[in-house]
Amino acid sequence: MNFSTALPTFVITLREGVEAALVVGIVLALLNKAQQSRLNPWVYAGVAVGIIVSALIGVVFTGIIQAVETINPQYTSVVEPMLETSFGILAIAMLSWMLIWMTKQARFMKAQVEGAVNTALQQNGSAAWGIFTLILIAVVREGFETVLFIAANFQQGLIPTIGALAGLAGAAIIGVLLFKLGVKINIRQFFQVMGIFLVLIVAGLVISALKHFDEGLANLALSNPASESICFYYEHFTKIHSCVLGPLVWNSSKILPDSEFPGILLKSLFGYREHLYLVQAVSYVAFLVTVGGLYLRSLGGGVTVQNKIPATQKQMSSPKN
Repeated sequence: MNFSTALPTFVITLREGVEAALVVGIVLALLNKAQQSRLNPWVYAGVAVGIIVSALIGVVFTGIIQAVETINPQYTSVVEPMLETSFGILAIAMLSWMLIWMTKQARFMKAQVEGAVNTALQQNGSAAWGIFTLILIAVVREGFETVLFIAANFQQGLIPTIGALAGLAGAAIIGVLLFKLGVKINIRQFFQVMGIFLVLIVAGLVISALKHFDEGLANLALSNPASESICFYYEHFTKIHSCVLGPLVWNSSKILPDSEFPGILLKSLFGYREHLYLVQAVSYVAFLVTVGGLYLRSLGGGVTVQNKIPATQKQMSSPKN
């Protein structure tokens, strides 16, 4: 059983879960300050329902995957890789957007959450629903991104889900340490390190999505003679070749195979492949330069978070990724 596939989802869920935990902690602190602790159960309800909704989204994706597996075997070999490609593209887009946009917004998190809480409290009768909705959206947003990533790697079985649950547990522990026990944690540094890991993980997803796309087109060309021309690149007299990814530029199968440790670990975390093609290599570098560069630039400026958040919850500092 390959437990290394749990690591990427653990990192993603841990980072996203901590961000959601910060929102929850800030809301609880603000309610305590406003002497509205009676609304705390609505906060916890928002967390619980958010987790359930995220799980239901996962069930929907699982249903789609199972439906694909019941398709005529002649088409499954084409549809399944294309489905993985689609999920991969969605996960790349969502995680990249979250990484860059949320990094910029996080420095204003406390002010934004405080404004939303004050607005909800002013609505008297609907204050509870306002608080509930705020927490629900925060949790579902983070859960949806994790579900997308797992769906993009659905051939790896249930192990990625175990990683996601472990990351969720880790985020909950960090939330308790921060807001209940007042433990010193450098949140800014935590988000920066997790962000760099996330850039590398998503860059690996770019390589995987391209591989699935190439596999789907190759299977289509093999199953339908009329589609043979789809594979515009074909290296004759070689066992290892691509359909549309160009020539092989990396072959480390004898030095660092991706089916054995530590290659299998690098494959799960960063998309390492023992066989890498030109289009994959160019796309990987392009992603790191563009998205990675935007992320690093988004780290500059802004307000930093306090290393210690008092257990009294009377003073909060906005986090910065």
